[in-house]
Amino acid sequence: MTGNPLKEIQGARGGSGNLPVSRVRTAYQQVADQLRELILTGSLSAGDRLPSEAELAATFGVSRSTVREALRVLASRDLIRTTRGTTGGTFVSTVNFEQVSDYLETSIGLMSGSASVTVGEMLEAREVLEVPAARLAALRRGDDHLKALREAIEREMLTRGRGGRFREHRNFHAIIVEAAGNRLLSMMTEPVFRVLQAKFLSPNVPDEFWAGVDHEHEAILAAIENGDGEAAAAEMLKHLIALREAYSD
Repeated sequence: MTGNPLKEIQGARGGSGNLPVSRVRTAYQQVADQLRELILTGSLSAGDRLPSEAELAATFGVSRSTVREALRVLASRDLIRTTRGTTGGTFVSTVNFEQVSDYLETSIGLMSGSASVTVGEMLEAREVLEVPAARLAALRRGDDHLKALREAIEREMLTRGRGGRFREHRNFHAIIVEAAGNRLLSMMTEPVFRVLQAKFLSPNVPDEFWAGVDHEHEAILAAIENGDGEAAAAEMLKHLIALREAYSD
């Protein structure tokens, strides 16, 4: 026995790299993590003013430079914002749905440029999100939604050209998600839709394909208009599966 437990463990495991320990995070990262946790749990709410750098340094037992670096980390993630002047300070950010949706679009777009996210995964995600959305839309839609869906289909049939057809197609789906009455669904589906359009829509989709899309949209609308959630979900799933032909890696 060496009398040194650490060395004994290292020897038994063939080196320090195999120790079952977690790497100690830097001081500024630990401060950032704790502040982030307070924000996510609601202990710090949107609009709340954070204590000064000096107060935070005293609270955490670290230097002001460490606090400053932690705040930079949080600011880079849009969790906090700093304003100047007599009423200035550092505040917890107020995040809106558009900001989150734009962030998701950027992130998904970057990931789709590598092997991280495939077009097949994005199409599958659409099915997971939009099939339940169609079911909810049939139960929650208002007359204004039905009118907007009819008008979207009419514009589809009159529109020529790949870009215009897809724009109206996207509008039809957006109205359905809106009619579902769940803002989180809108926030998650729109970024996927935009990335698919920008990067994966095939340039050689024939006009006959889009004519089929029009008929599928009419079937979805009929189910929603009848308040039949299961039929709306089934028609949407059939439609999204057929749409897979319009996209390619």
